[in-house]
Amino acid sequence: MANQSDSSCVHKVGFPPRRSLATDFTRGLKETFFADDPLRPYKDQPRSKQLALGLRFLFPALEWGRDYNLSKLKGDIIAGLTIASLCIPQDIGYAKLANMDPQYGLYSSFVPPLVYAVMGSSRDIAIGPVAVVSLLLGALLQNEFDPVTQKEEYRRLAFTATFFAGVTQAALGFLRLGFLIDFLSHAAIVGFMGGAAITIALQQLKGFLGIKKFTKNTDIVSVMRSVWGSVEHGWNWQTMLIGSAFLAFLLAARYIGKKKKQQLFWVPAIAPLISVILATLLVYITRADKHGVQIVKKIEKGINPSSVDQIRFAGSFAAKGFRIGVVAGMVALTEAVAIGRTFAAMKDYQLDGNKEMVALGTMNMLGSMTSCYVTTGSFSRSAVNYMAGCQTTVSNVVMSLVVMLTLLVLTPLFEYTPNAILSSIIISAVLGLIDYEAAYLIWKVDRFDFMACMGAFFGVVFTSVEIGLLVAVSISLAKILLQVTRPRTALLGNLPGTMIYRNVEQYPEAIRVPGVLIVRVDSAIYFSNSNYVKERILRWLRDEEEQQNANDLPRVDFLIIDMSPVTDVDTSGIHALKELHRGLQKREVQLAIANPGAVVVEKLRLAEFIELIGQEKLFLTVGEAVIGCAPKVSEDV
Repeated sequence: MANQSDSSCVHKVGFPPRRSLATDFTRGLKETFFADDPLRPYKDQPRSKQLALGLRFLFPALEWGRDYNLSKLKGDIIAGLTIASLCIPQDIGYAKLANMDPQYGLYSSFVPPLVYAVMGSSRDIAIGPVAVVSLLLGALLQNEFDPVTQKEEYRRLAFTATFFAGVTQAALGFLRLGFLIDFLSHAAIVGFMGGAAITIALQQLKGFLGIKKFTKNTDIVSVMRSVWGSVEHGWNWQTMLIGSAFLAFLLAARYIGKKKKQQLFWVPAIAPLISVILATLLVYITRADKHGVQIVKKIEKGINPSSVDQIRFAGSFAAKGFRIGVVAGMVALTEAVAIGRTFAAMKDYQLDGNKEMVALGTMNMLGSMTSCYVTTGSFSRSAVNYMAGCQTTVSNVVMSLVVMLTLLVLTPLFEYTPNAILSSIIISAVLGLIDYEAAYLIWKVDRFDFMACMGAFFGVVFTSVEIGLLVAVSISLAKILLQVTRPRTALLGNLPGTMIYRNVEQYPEAIRVPGVLIVRVDSAIYFSNSNYVKERILRWLRDEEEQQNANDLPRVDFLIIDMSPVTDVDTSGIHALKELHRGLQKREVQLAIANPGAVVVEKLRLAEFIELIGQEKLFLTVGEAVIGCAPKVSEDV
């Protein structure tokens, strides 16, 4: 082994300078909540400059507005008109998912995008109602009130829940707790979104088939029982014909848009509006509504009325609204931040997650006061917005103005719009939420992640959206707990001709050092895993001793723990290490520690563990630990 016999090359482990409790606490607080150092631009600046920077932070439009020009405006107008053509028919359909009248979907694409345009930091995200949140909100609200017989109470609870969803989002951003949404793993989100897409599509069979009496449950068993139970008298063939024909048209448009994204991105964007216009004309000319084809009927004209008086801030309404709002707000937040980060990475700009949360929260709070329900970033619209060449959030303003024009002038034109076309639009939209490629990749890479994915998927499909969400969160947390409580450990061996020690399973050519057992712990050692780490190391030692007895090999005299990956250790961890040391003494095995980090070595010193094992048993690397513990053996390896 190269140069291992030269003991002069052995270095001492360094100890960090002592810091006060206040310094440690301040540093930890900063790294947890202010890792991006948001106050850095304000340092050494005059008051006027700090005020200007603060206003730009709260209202990013003041930042990008300074460089805005006609070229950017042109791109934003084109993008805004394109997403407006997509959002209008979708909004009417998504309102039905939330069990709200159609105009509330349009209201939710008028005020919230205007608020986000001023406060949001994503240049590409398109704001409005989305399928998953609409379904989730509708499912949670109808558990409290019937949307048909208790319409006023239902609507009042919807606005109250929207207000508290906004409060939750803004509070998370203001308190810089955005990291909480990361507890929902990517695998769980993929499964949840896929399950929600299946559930939403199944719910659309009511309008697609023309069924009048339909179950309020969202699980697949109840839905299919309701569908097949009405097959003899409940299905309407004219409705099915309209729905099937336009669904085929929408899917064809989507296929064309996917094939040539750069040139024909506008085809799937404008297809829903074309479908609505054609289907409405068809029903109006043929009077198919007289033959059982269900239509939208009247959509109230005019922009958003105030709903401040309908929001309840105390009593049972507030309690129910808070509970529903927190759930819906967190799901909406997860979707919006994921979309924002995706497009920020594609365009290579920085997105402040906490700032986004404040913007989304403010948007929903103000929206709840203007007859809007929970809105967030829509992936389909955001993708179209990006492809259409949006430059800033002005595209949201353009979309909002088109929606306003629709509310003021065009709503009577939707009176004969068949429900079947809205169902077709929603079905074609949610199919994009089923990411089977991501699910297959998860299966290949991590089977436990795949279990989380499928748990969330089946939870949504076979029970309900809220149960599926609970399963997704539970499995994500279970994975974290499993990784924390059962960290990986590995036996290390020497790569021939080097001072490098690696996992013998990963590197079969690595040579085990006779008389020395080298174990690496791949995690921080906390109260939750300290006992397991101690027992696992002792098990490695027992297994090694059994092999030695069976093969007549030299006994183990030294146990070296490689602490390179150990980022921290608490008092329970130190206690476990002391117990391990006592157990090793009874076996006449000496303990050595290699490469402990600054935090770890400081805590070991303060706990007098280093004095217990001896300063000479603390080494900078595993190679030096082998030299120090068994120099004669190391020369022969």
